[in-house]
Amino acid sequence: MTAMVETDVLIVGAGPVGLTLGMILAQRGVAVTILETRHHGEPPNVKCNHVSARSMEILRRLGVAGAARNAGLPEDYANDIAYRTSMTGKAITRIPIPCRRDRFTATGGPDTDWPTAEPPHRINQLFLEPILFEHAVAMPGLTVLNRTEYLSHAETKDGVQISARNIDSGEQTTITARYLAGCDGGRSQVRRDIGAKLVGDAVVQRVQSTYIRAPQLLGMMNDAPAWASFSLNPRRSGNVYAIDGRETWLVHNYLRDDEPDFDSVDRDWSIREILGVGPDFSYEVLSNEDWFGRRLVADSFHKGRVFICGDAAHLWVPYAGYGMNAGIADAECLGWLLAANIAGWGNAGMLDAYAAERQPITEQVSVFAMNHAHAMAKERKVVPVDIEDDTAEGAAAREALGRKIYDLNVQQYCCGGLNFGYYYDHSPIISYDGQAQPAYSMAEFTPSTVPGCRTPHIWLADKRSLYDAMGPDYTLLRFDPTRDVTPLMAAAAARGIPVQLLDVVPGSDGVGPYAEALVLSRPDRHVAWRGDACPTDPNALLDTITGTTTSMN
Repeated sequence: MTAMVETDVLIVGAGPVGLTLGMILAQRGVAVTILETRHHGEPPNVKCNHVSARSMEILRRLGVAGAARNAGLPEDYANDIAYRTSMTGKAITRIPIPCRRDRFTATGGPDTDWPTAEPPHRINQLFLEPILFEHAVAMPGLTVLNRTEYLSHAETKDGVQISARNIDSGEQTTITARYLAGCDGGRSQVRRDIGAKLVGDAVVQRVQSTYIRAPQLLGMMNDAPAWASFSLNPRRSGNVYAIDGRETWLVHNYLRDDEPDFDSVDRDWSIREILGVGPDFSYEVLSNEDWFGRRLVADSFHKGRVFICGDAAHLWVPYAGYGMNAGIADAECLGWLLAANIAGWGNAGMLDAYAAERQPITEQVSVFAMNHAHAMAKERKVVPVDIEDDTAEGAAAREALGRKIYDLNVQQYCCGGLNFGYYYDHSPIISYDGQAQPAYSMAEFTPSTVPGCRTPHIWLADKRSLYDAMGPDYTLLRFDPTRDVTPLMAAAAARGIPVQLLDVVPGSDGVGPYAEALVLSRPDRHVAWRGDACPTDPNALLDTITGTTTSMN
C-alpha cells in the first residue's frame, strides 16, 4: 500500500540548508515536509566549523540564534587562528578572534565591530545541526520524515508529484506538493533529475582529513589554545580544528600535487607531523573525513517547480566557511520567494529571481575561495627549511612567513566583504536606478543603498537593531517623516502586498549611508528600491517587486 502526503513544499535533505529553508517557510505559514535518510537525532559528519554573520542574522529572525551561539566550544575558548611550525611547535603568527563570551564586547581586533546585531559564530556542524533540527520539528506546519529517501518526481499542471520510500520498511509514499526543493548535497539526485550539471574545476585541492580524540593534546601546546591551528613545516602542512574545545579535533592534511589520492601519504605519520608529537603520543581515530576541494556551480538552479540549494547547486573549497553559509543564503532567498507565491501576493514570475540572484553570487564566491586555496597552496610549497630552528635565522624566517600568512588569511577569517558586500545586479524583482553597486572583496565592502545591495544595518535611538525593528516582509524605511508615502502604502494594501512602514530614528552613530528619504527593503534585507519621494506610479514599482512583469522559465 502506498501512503499519500500533501504539502505546499517538499524539501529533500534535512541538513542545515534544508532545515533553514523549512523553517523560513514554516515561519511564513507554509506547509513543509522534509525527507531525510538519517534517523531522528542521528548526528552529521564533522563538516562546517563556522556560521557567518549573514547566517546568524537569518537564524536570529528564525528565533534560534541564541541557542546556536550558546553551543559549541566552551564560552572562554579563544576563536583565534594560530599558525605554528606544528600544533605543539613554535609560533609563527596569530589572528585574534573573540571567544563567544566576549563576542559582543571585544573591540580593537580584526574580527570585532561587525555592522550587525549578529556577528559570526564558530561552531561545528556536529553541534549546530541538532539545534536547528529540534527547533524545526517544533514549528507548526513542518514535518520531517526520517529514514525516507527521495526516488523521483514528475511535474503536474499545478504542482509536483514525488515518489519516496521508507528505508527500513520499504513502504512507498507519494507526496503531492506545489514546489520541490533539492537540498540533498553534492550527489544530489534532484539536481540530476532536472538535468542540471555541475560546471567548473572538479579538483582544486585534496585533503586527507581525520576526526580524532586526543584529550592530552590541549595541555601540550606552547601557546594559548586556538579554534584553528595551522601547521607549517617543510615535511607536512595542515591544520587542526578544535571541535569540542576539550578532546576532539579535526586534522586536515593538505595533499601535494604529486600525491594523487588519499592513501598517498601515511595517515598516522602525517597526523603526528601536523600535531608535532612523537610515536608515544596516543590518539583515537573517530572517523576519516577525506574530501576534495572543488569549484563547481550548477548550470541551472531550477526547472519549472523544482529548485536546488546548497551543495546540490554549488561545491567549492570551504575557505571562509562559505560552503554551508552560501547554502543558507540560498535557502533564505528561495524561502521568501516561494512563500510570497504560495501566499498569493507574489507572482509566478517572482520565482525567476532565485536563479538570477543566487547563481551569479555563488560563481563569484567560488572564485574567491578557489583563488585563496591556490594562494595558500603556494605558501605551503615554500616553507623555509629553517622555520623550526632555534637560531636568529629561524626566528627571522618565522617572522617573515608570519607577516605573509597573516595578511593572506585575515581576509578569509574576518570576511566582511563576503558577508555584506555581495549584491544582486540582474534581478527581475529589483527596481534599479542606474547607479552601480560598490565593488567588494573577501574582506572589504562599502555599505550602500544602491538597489540590490544589502540593506545597511544601523542602530536605532531606542538601542534596537534596525533589522529587529523591520517587518517580516517588505519594509519601507522612512528617514523623513514629512514625506507622504500614502499612495504606495495604499496601493500595496489594495493588492495584498505586505509592506510595513518604519519611521527610522537613528542612534548616536547617525544614518550611515542612508542618503535618500525612502528605502524599500526586502524580507531578505536587500534593497528593492530607493527614492526621495513616493514613486509617481506606485503600481509599476509593485509590479516589479512582485514579479508581475516577468514569467517563469
